[in-house]
Amino acid sequence: MNFEHTEDRRMLADSLDRFIAEQYAFGARDRIAQSNEGFSREHWSQLAEIGALGALFPEDVGGFAGAGFDVAVVFESLGKGLVVEPFLGALLVGRAIARAGTAAQKEGIAALIDGSTIAALAHEEPGSHYEATRVATRAERSGEGWTLNGAKAVVQQGENARLLLVSARTHGADDDAEGISLFLVPGDAPGLAWRGYRKIDGGRAAELTLQGVRVGAEALLGAEGAGAAVLEHALGWGLLALAAESLGGMEVAKRDTLEYLRVRKQFGVPIGSFQALQHRMADLLLEIEQARSAVINAAAAIDGGERIGREKALSAAKYSIGRIGTRVAEECIQLHGGIGMTWELPLSHYAKRLVMIDHQLGDEDHHLARYIALGQEAVQ
Repeated sequence: MNFEHTEDRRMLADSLDRFIAEQYAFGARDRIAQSNEGFSREHWSQLAEIGALGALFPEDVGGFAGAGFDVAVVFESLGKGLVVEPFLGALLVGRAIARAGTAAQKEGIAALIDGSTIAALAHEEPGSHYEATRVATRAERSGEGWTLNGAKAVVQQGENARLLLVSARTHGADDDAEGISLFLVPGDAPGLAWRGYRKIDGGRAAELTLQGVRVGAEALLGAEGAGAAVLEHALGWGLLALAAESLGGMEVAKRDTLEYLRVRKQFGVPIGSFQALQHRMADLLLEIEQARSAVINAAAAIDGGERIGREKALSAAKYSIGRIGTRVAEECIQLHGGIGMTWELPLSHYAKRLVMIDHQLGDEDHHLARYIALGQEAVQ
């Protein structure tokens, strides 16, 4: 396997890293993350102009890259800057449309790429506990269209989304894989009710209630009742993105901690000269390299055609970055001491984000169990 990025990917990463360093320094990021909208429309537009959104999609739907390593490069840079703009929603919704959409639906991806439409996935529900096929929201035929009723939880940037990808059950029990359908719903559709809130790691999310939301027949994405496979495909890209974002955050936490160990003195010498702290830092560096290997493996596997191998690599990466990200957060704060918990120090914000990534799209326990189940499925 070639571990060297192409020139195009290196140039994209350099452009993103430069923009984040110059325009998205920690002070600016903190103001954006705590703002009423939870992100900056100005920075969102500028990031789209750089090509950060176009790199998430293949050429046949209007992007210019779209391979696993392209997505990993973008999200690793976003992780370095703790970027809160709604990239994950664009990736999840756009990939689902690219997978199963009609020609007319695929034309809407252009608005995701240029940043003019903010999208969000409305799939998780209260009590679903990461189970991708547990969907209680119902969709019933209504004339030529559909009527949706139910509730969705933790919709990232839901209040600002103008396009929602909503999962709803058209037949079957709440936990059946069969019978899940996907619908493209305008964010301002009558019957949608939002309860927004600020997230602990910056930005905003919302709880969504659907009460008699009516959509036309053209809102159905893919075949009726066959949404589970499309969801798995889209969520796979989300797992890769979150793993790469976590890796970027780990790199910054590691860099800042190494610098602190060099400059912080006790008994007249840098604390980095103490052997006990050197051993702890060396162990941490090995863990981060293991996380990088897991991300590389997932990025290589996601473009492959064999489902079990692909999904195992993605769950392995999510498990790894969940476990390692939490350890990096804990160790870096302990190596800093009390100052590591202060609001003014960026490290505390990186630590929160690393911990919270573990809980997006399934935590480490969920993906360890999923990895085992996939392995058993492969030998049956």
